[in-house]
Amino acid sequence: MGQEEHEEHMKDSYNRTIEYMRISITDRCNLRCRYCMPKEAIPVGEKSLLTFEEICTIAEQGARLGIRWIKVTGGEPLMRKGCISLISMLKQIHGIEKVTLTTNGILLNEHLDGLVEAGIDGINVSLDTLDQDKYRKLTGGGDVEMVMKAILHGIRLPVPIKINAVSLDEDWQPLIRLAREYPMDVRFIELMPVGYGKYVSGLSHERLLKDMKCRYPGMRRDKAYRGMGPAVYYQIPGFQGRIGMISAIHGKFCSTCNRVRLTSQGYFKPCLCYDMGMDLRRILRETTGESEKKDRVYKAIEQGIKEKPGAHCFDRPEKITEQRHMAAIGG
Repeated sequence: MGQEEHEEHMKDSYNRTIEYMRISITDRCNLRCRYCMPKEAIPVGEKSLLTFEEICTIAEQGARLGIRWIKVTGGEPLMRKGCISLISMLKQIHGIEKVTLTTNGILLNEHLDGLVEAGIDGINVSLDTLDQDKYRKLTGGGDVEMVMKAILHGIRLPVPIKINAVSLDEDWQPLIRLAREYPMDVRFIELMPVGYGKYVSGLSHERLLKDMKCRYPGMRRDKAYRGMGPAVYYQIPGFQGRIGMISAIHGKFCSTCNRVRLTSQGYFKPCLCYDMGMDLRRILRETTGESEKKDRVYKAIEQGIKEKPGAHCFDRPEKITEQRHMAAIGG
């Protein structure tokens, strides 16, 4: 197959269309959320990280295989110098339709205008509580006011802002009210038992959804398309935004999973739950010819997609083989 050609859809062995790639660009973070990062994290050396050119080579070959949507993640992606330049580079790749970003929001305000100029298609802000004391304890010293300042700036710009909140406790009502007061979606993510998440208690989405419906009896399922992710959305009368539920445990969505992941060190992961995958960094750095390099990356991604497992095993934690913390995986 020539480099100029690409397939419209890449199917895995379970006939799922794979079109969404999450790309981590750093394992560094300026917070220490207790379900994600160790307190004394030692970041990998810069030479171990994929260069922006290597990331774009992988994204180009992914696009040939049907990848249409890229999510830039970390660690905290805005901590990597040149993150905005990379987003601009990814936006120029033929076949890539949307490039979005997930951030903790601490550095977001100073980069918002640059992100918009680079063509970012959406920004997800991770925010688990609005209580300052709880936020400091959860994040290891973060300032929730900095995050809210960025969010309030962001909603005035021509880019969708979404809130991602890991469901940790009963402190969901202040967060849900953000969708009432502002035109943005608030999504609750069920805690997954990966890395340090194995040692933290989360709130079941069966319980959370029941509590929400009791508090808001007019809450109804919204079936309108709102992105490529697995969130199930609900509409509450009088709210400007929607409420999303990403329920990996109690709403298992593996049968429709459309995503793969790339770690900051170039490991291609078909599933978050398992340590299986392809070392694309090794392929890129051991292959000399440019055409051969691209061809080998293409074939490795194609093989990884074909070997994508049918389902995760978060309901059976003893079967999980991925042992790295979430910041090293890319979430």
